[in-house]
Amino acid sequence: MKVRAGFTLAYQCPQPTQMLLVLDVHPSRRPDLLTDATVHFDPPVEARGYIDGFGNACTRITAPAGTIQISSEFLIHDSGRPDVVAWDALQHDIKDLPDDVLVFLLGSRYCDTDRLGDFAWANFSNTPPGWARVQAICDFVHSHIAFNYQNADALRTAYGGFTDRTGVCRDFAHLAITLCRCMNIPARYCTGYLGDIGVPPVPDPMDFSAWFQAYLGGNWYTFDARHNKPRIGRILMATGRDATDVALSTSFGQSQLVRFEVVTDEAT
Repeated sequence: MKVRAGFTLAYQCPQPTQMLLVLDVHPSRRPDLLTDATVHFDPPVEARGYIDGFGNACTRITAPAGTIQISSEFLIHDSGRPDVVAWDALQHDIKDLPDDVLVFLLGSRYCDTDRLGDFAWANFSNTPPGWARVQAICDFVHSHIAFNYQNADALRTAYGGFTDRTGVCRDFAHLAITLCRCMNIPARYCTGYLGDIGVPPVPDPMDFSAWFQAYLGGNWYTFDARHNKPRIGRILMATGRDATDVALSTSFGQSQLVRFEVVTDEAT
């Protein structure tokens, strides 16, 4: 299956502004690209790429004063199969976890484990450890939070999503990640493309999506507390501790997003 994906963003800056961008396809998906996935800038600027500590492809630019448009469009091969479901995937003892996975057990900017630990142990300690426990957490989060674009809040943490009971895909992911970490299951935040492929289309404008991965049985497995069912055609862009690590753009100065368009669909 071929998937067409891309975006057009535009930012307005009152003065030259340093920006950090996480807009590339994740290095793990680059072998699947069928066309070039270069990020273009209008007006042209000097861009320097690097791989961050989480393995994400990042770009540094100096946005000029005025408006800069950033865009990319590409074709990528996808298996056409839904997310893997592995009910036999086991939960590791902490002593058996790889060193580089331990950071995904810790609290972070949006995953305030210290405020949800007691709730997690009271509600999920009797679930079977491993896949079933992560799925039980997803089931809870899916039913606990009501999705509503109008209630997006860039400052909302996992505990905020827990108490507000409303939000967008990042809020589902943050709460599920936090509950997993409270139960000693490493979990990391994911961002990328997820179009309406294999499901009825929704009327909302296309957006980038957030989900998470849990480390079970020696592998990172995809979970999605918002949709709570395997989906087809995910295109990973970045992973990190939470949304801070994978922000599409981080401006070191004043900037305003003035255009936001995303496309993801099956190419015929």
